[in-house]
Amino acid sequence: MNFVSEKKIDSNCSLRICDCGIRDYEEVLQLQHQLNEHRKLDKIPNTILIVEHPAVITLGARKSANTLLVSREELLHKQIDVVEIRRGGGTTAHNPGQLVFYPVLSLRQLNLGINEYIRLLEKIGIELLEKSGITSARRKGFPGLWVDEKKIASIGVRVSRFITYHGMAININNDLGIFDYIVPCGLDNVEMTSVLKETGKSQSMNIIKDNLTQLLVREFS
Repeated sequence: MNFVSEKKIDSNCSLRICDCGIRDYEEVLQLQHQLNEHRKLDKIPNTILIVEHPAVITLGARKSANTLLVSREELLHKQIDVVEIRRGGGTTAHNPGQLVFYPVLSLRQLNLGINEYIRLLEKIGIELLEKSGITSARRKGFPGLWVDEKKIASIGVRVSRFITYHGMAININNDLGIFDYIVPCGLDNVEMTSVLKETGKSQSMNIIKDNLTQLLVREFS
């Protein structure tokens, strides 16, 4: 894990939080798999990766929810990668300015069920967005966060032997044009939004990451 830097948190905290900066999606996916296996064997503590990705579209395990509106060749021409992965949910997109975090946690140790865990991720996202002046909410049956009818955050998780990976993506300053090439999460006519679009103000990603770290420590340490 030579490309990550650990966030400074209380030395007594049982949680490890690592900032990966801007990193290729498949590189971080491989790291998640490694961490997941190490966590199963109790070789590492609960660990969370915070990252931004270069432009990439990911296809989830639910094939019916995977919809590209342009060809893969056109996406390649636009320097947008397409990666098929085994997480919940359908098609989504990542690019710089979007905050993504990947918890590799033992649900058994935290005494959480999968649904409770997803609700907790949503709670963290709601409180993080509040710090930037955005009021967001859950919508029953649609994991993620919404600002009125617009979607601002997506969740796609996978759990293997009680250990989580994949996670949550929150649109902060990113170019939302990438979502024009997909049907986000298989939901037709969904408009995506971001903190920048809602407030008209660019946010400091370092401050956002620090705020996220505080919330993660509070909920998962």
